[in-house]
Amino acid sequence: MLLSDVALEVWGDPIGHSLSPAMHTAAYGYLGWNWTYGRRRVDELSFPTELSRLDAAHRGLSLTMPLKHAAFAVTGDRDARAALTGAANTLVRTPAGWRAFNTDVGGIVEALREQGVVAPERARIVGAGATASAALVALAELGARDVEVAARRPDAAATLVDLGERVGTAVTAVSLGDRARRAVDVTIATLPGGASVDHSVADELAATGGALMDVVYGHWPTDLSRAWDRAGASARGGEGMLLHQAVLQIRAFATGGVDDPLPREAEVVAVMRRALVGD
Repeated sequence: MLLSDVALEVWGDPIGHSLSPAMHTAAYGYLGWNWTYGRRRVDELSFPTELSRLDAAHRGLSLTMPLKHAAFAVTGDRDARAALTGAANTLVRTPAGWRAFNTDVGGIVEALREQGVVAPERARIVGAGATASAALVALAELGARDVEVAARRPDAAATLVDLGERVGTAVTAVSLGDRARRAVDVTIATLPGGASVDHSVADELAATGGALMDVVYGHWPTDLSRAWDRAGASARGGEGMLLHQAVLQIRAFATGGVDDPLPREAEVVAVMRRALVGD
């Protein structure tokens, strides 16, 4: 376990809203590690230059939008989840250079398990952006073999159809406004925060959507979560995903991989959860 002085940061644009510094700082303090975790506003254009300026004290980075594809591109050393999704939200310095991880996938898996979704057969993803790839891989890991992607432009889901073939999951792309809906066990909404969904469309999705996990955590409630509430169905925001992907990031920063648990990990998770909700 790496316990020496370490500098870490979260990068993105915008970045002022990020809750990652609060969670990471709480975890490091609880573990007694002399690590710092800051934030920096970095866009895609400046990313390569900013990365090249980091000194050896910088052990790693958390990356949020719009940098996940840029982070993936800077190294050929990627974990399996990053390789599948084509996106990385974590970079860890190694003697050979940067290693890329996608901890969003594991964050979604653990968040769904907390919600009671452990073995979905059919699922729906709303939206076809970068997070949708992580959602699809997470669903495949949980055993889903039939996934519908509901998008404003179904043609945007072509890469998800291809990804589904690679992970053994049949993916069907449909219009977000399509009224013919099959019942699914779980819906993962990956629309950007503040995105609007027509009231009737949202109600149609809720009627057949099973449990909802909406990755949004800064714009709550969403149009979709309100529809799930009207339907009396389970709906949760993205805090669980954010929490559990951060736990995997800390594992990666500490050990160079995500498989080995942290010391007293259950207690660390509880500390991070309190920091996330502001207690």
